[in-house]
Amino acid sequence: MTSIISRWSRPARLVVLSALLAIAAVAVTACGSSGGSSSTASSGASSSGQLSTADKLAAQWAQRPTQIPVSQPIGKPIPTGKQIDFINCGVTACTSLYNNLSAAAKTLGWTVKQINTQGTPESVQAAWKQAVNDKPDAVVASGFPRAVFSQQLKQLQQMKIPVIESSTDDVEGGGIDLILSKPKDLGPEGQILASWITKDSGGKANTLYVDLPVYNILKPVRQYFEQNYAKLCAGCKLDKIDIPLTAIGKDVPDRVVSYLRAHPDINYVAYSLGALNVGVPAALRQAGLANKVKLIVNVGDAENYQYIASGQTHAAMAFSNIDQTWVWADALARLFTGQPIDVDRKAHLPYMLITKDNLISTGSEFPLVANYQQQWKKLWGK
Repeated sequence: MTSIISRWSRPARLVVLSALLAIAAVAVTACGSSGGSSSTASSGASSSGQLSTADKLAAQWAQRPTQIPVSQPIGKPIPTGKQIDFINCGVTACTSLYNNLSAAAKTLGWTVKQINTQGTPESVQAAWKQAVNDKPDAVVASGFPRAVFSQQLKQLQQMKIPVIESSTDDVEGGGIDLILSKPKDLGPEGQILASWITKDSGGKANTLYVDLPVYNILKPVRQYFEQNYAKLCAGCKLDKIDIPLTAIGKDVPDRVVSYLRAHPDINYVAYSLGALNVGVPAALRQAGLANKVKLIVNVGDAENYQYIASGQTHAAMAFSNIDQTWVWADALARLFTGQPIDVDRKAHLPYMLITKDNLISTGSEFPLVANYQQQWKKLWGK
């Protein structure tokens, strides 16, 4: 997903996550509790057919993607000199989005202006007001609920200025031309988590799913995980705990360790967000539990990739901020040349299952499609 919830630098990531989630909370009426629940995927043990399916899915997702998500050339000269306003959500990951969008824009002869926020609804509205006053050729942002900037969105729509977003559960239309990483796009994330656990456990997993329910865009990840887990790992037990926003950067490792101590039969932990795993491997070692459970995270980041390299975490669902920013640029190029953007709305951003065997990098960010720039430039006639 965008990912505005990934790829931050070390412990500071946990502080800025709180600011981001404060924005998301504007559209959420209540935070999740820390209580646990449990269920069994279905009766009986996983069949050989189910295990074979899980093996094939895990092997499929472990392959590094080779194609960018769009294949249709623009076919027309793309105008240069365009000015794009990018509204930064206030966390490091959004700065990464800005940098990647700027690189794509430079390829097309455009410039990108960054408008910063401090992670509060007031600063977000002020940033959108500035975008209206700037009268740019387009506005791009990530993770902002429509409710926070509805008035400014209406003004931009009246001015016929395209708006592109990602990582929100809003719908396209009403002034928003494109949304990437919508809830319905997140199926692969749940499938990757479930298929790896089933494959690695041989269909004998007892999994704890650690979630951050205050963030709406993570809800479909949990739903897709539960659906795939029930299909692939019949008879496997599933426990769930919800982490409240107030625990971020504080006692998440203690909560996980406490739950594992109270439920010693759990042998896998899956996280809806990689940041929730930060500090947990060390806590598991101190509690003598490091060799009793295996860990997989959704939306890997530098720290979790370092955990994987050292054997402290075992797998991650990888998603790259680079890929979605170039889809943004492609959509704008089509809009600026008077073309529909159906190919961008239908684009399936690449995902990958990362383990120690296929770890690409322990850096904060890397493209999943190695030659992505070359492929995009070919579509754009550059």
